[in-house]
Order: sequence, then C-alpha cells, then structure tokens
Amino acid sequence: MATGKITKKTIDALEAGSSSQFLWDTDLKGFGAKITPSGNISYVLQFRMGGRETIARRYTIGAHGSPWTPTTARSEAERLLLLVGQGIDPVEADKQRRREAVDLAFDNYAQLFTRSCKGEGWRRLVERVVRLHLEPVLHKKPLPSITRADIVSVLDQMPDDQIANRRNVFAVMRRLFRWAVSRGDLDRSPMEGMETPPPVRPRDRWLADDELRLIWSATPECHHCFGPIVRLLITTGQRREEVSGMQWQELDRRQRLWALPSQRTKNNEPNTIPLNQLAVAELDALAGGEKWPRKGRVFATASGARFTGYHKGKAKLDSVIEEREGEPLPPWRLHDLRRTLATNFQRLGVRFEVTEAVLNHVSGSRAGVAGVYQRHDWKEEKVQALGDWNDHLTRILTART
Repeated sequence: MATGKITKKTIDALEAGSSSQFLWDTDLKGFGAKITPSGNISYVLQFRMGGRETIARRYTIGAHGSPWTPTTARSEAERLLLLVGQGIDPVEADKQRRREAVDLAFDNYAQLFTRSCKGEGWRRLVERVVRLHLEPVLHKKPLPSITRADIVSVLDQMPDDQIANRRNVFAVMRRLFRWAVSRGDLDRSPMEGMETPPPVRPRDRWLADDELRLIWSATPECHHCFGPIVRLLITTGQRREEVSGMQWQELDRRQRLWALPSQRTKNNEPNTIPLNQLAVAELDALAGGEKWPRKGRVFATASGARFTGYHKGKAKLDSVIEEREGEPLPPWRLHDLRRTLATNFQRLGVRFEVTEAVLNHVSGSRAGVAGVYQRHDWKEEKVQALGDWNDHLTRILTART
C-alpha cells in the first residue's frame, strides 16, 4: 500500500498498472488518490463509522481535474471527516442528497403520487392542481425541504375568489404529504397543524322549468359534443366528468342502463343509471341509430381525445340564449343541473333514498351503519323516478311559450 503526501507532484508521478492502485496520504488519515488501469485518477476518503470493529467505507470525492485538485480534495476530505466525527455517514448522506434531487424532487414525486390516485375524477383533479398550482411554485424542490411557508405561498398565489378551488388545492397537498409519510419518504407533513380553508357557501341555484327549456333548445347550436353532454346532464343528473367520459361499453340499449364503473366516479362507488326515453334518444342520435357502438368514447373530439371545452361550450350556450331572449339567464353552472334534478325529484315525490341512489351520494341515508347494512340497490325505484323525470321534462319541452 503506497503512502506519501498527496500533492500535485505525487499525483503527476502516479503510473497506471494492471489493477487499480492507491496512494494514501501520510498527513490526513483516510485521504487517498486512486488511479485505474486506464490512467483515470480520483480522490477518495476511507473511513469507519464507529471504530475498528466496523467495516471500512470508501467515499469518492471526485475525479482529478477542475474542481478537484490535491488542495481542494484535501479540504473536502477534512470536511467529510468532521461529518464522520458527528456520526454522519458521507456515503449515505450523498445517496440521500441524490435521491432528494431526483426521486424526491417535487415535480417527479407529484407524478408518482398522481399515478397512485384511484378514481378518474380524483386523479384528474390531482393532475390539474399539480399542473396549475403546485409545480409553478414548488418546481423541483426536494420534498423534505418543503416547509409550511411553501404551502402558504401556493395558497397565497391563488385568486381570492377561488374559495372552493383553494380547498381542493389544500386537500390535494394534504393527501400528497400524508401519502409521503405513509411511505416513509417524509417523517412529518409540513401541513401538520394547518387549518383547512373555510368552506364555500353551498350553492342553492337550480334551474326553473322555463330555464331548462331554453337551455335544451339552445344546445343544438353548440359544439357537437357539448350540446349532447348538457342534455344528458339534465336527463341523468350525473356529474360532468362522468357524462363527458362516457364509454359505449358502459351502455346497454336493450336494458336501457348505464353502468358507471367505480374508477370513473368521484366517490369510487359504482352506479347504475336507468336511461329514460330522452336520454336514449340523445344516445341514438349520437350513434346514428338504435345500434350503438360496442366500445370507444361517446364524446370524442376530432383527434379522438376526450372533450374538455366546457368553458367555451358554456359561453356559447349562454350567448345563444341571450341572443334569442334578448337577455341572459341568471348566472348558472353545469353542476346546477344536478341540483335541478334533485330538486325536481322532491317536487315529484321521489323518496330521498332514491334521489341519493340516482346521484350516487354516499351520505345521509346511505352513510354510516345504514350504508353498511342496507344493500338494496333501488333499481326499480330509480327506473320509476327517472321515468317520471322524463315525463316532466317532456311536458316542459313541449309546452307552448
């Protein structure tokens, strides 16, 4: 084992052999230079964590050449030995640093979290929150380095009027950091002790009969996907993403049923929706007849992708109604159509349990003990309720103005 003071002169004098050779410094214990058979020189530090009875470990400081010279490499070796004296293993510290720079970099970790999310609705929300709100602020910051101040910065950069969205962003971040803790990637969540943003005041907007007729009659002038989506939102009462993501293989025309799988619902609970006559007629028009395709998207754009142009579609629909009526409808959202169905079910005398079954709500009568032991699917009752809703809509649409 060659020894000597590591200087520029001794480094220049090193000669390659048939195997790797080491020159160990006589002044700084554990500091050495290694030369490979190909002539490459690097600086290393050999150390033990805990005395002679432990296994010697070797850490590569770097290859000879800028920035590593005998002088700078010696200074780095001295710094590393101080860490060893404090009980810090430079090899493990370097592994952790590299892991934080790659695997635990927020942008990479957020993608991993997104892929783990169950349920199409939740996963799409996570993707949107990460893309629009989290990555622009957190970038590649290592997960263990993210502090409560970073979380506050994400929320502070959101518009004040986005009350509901602020809660969504908070929920996604909280779930992400809890997931990281459960995997052992974090010891504690930086969101511990943070208060959830205040809830948005529940909306009470629902569409009156005349408003429903105006909306229905204006849909043909909208995008070829958006118009039918709105009509199916009205006839079925399901969520926007569930309707727009509808697949032909989920539909059975003979039984007039839509089997919505759990991975496409907000609450990860499957739902079976009876299709009333208006809904079937809308799907017949989309299929070009009574023989429906066996598979594929019901609402596909020209490129075959999923339809996402809700904002433009809604703006077009509102403008058509305003042009026809001379004034716009009072402000409304697509989700208000779901509340409209629930409100009209009440008007039609539909039982609350049936309304919740149609809407796939796991709350109220379907929550807690009742949800565990009460397994009736309300199929016949849902058929009757949506049939009554079909008749009510038909009267609205055929009424003289």
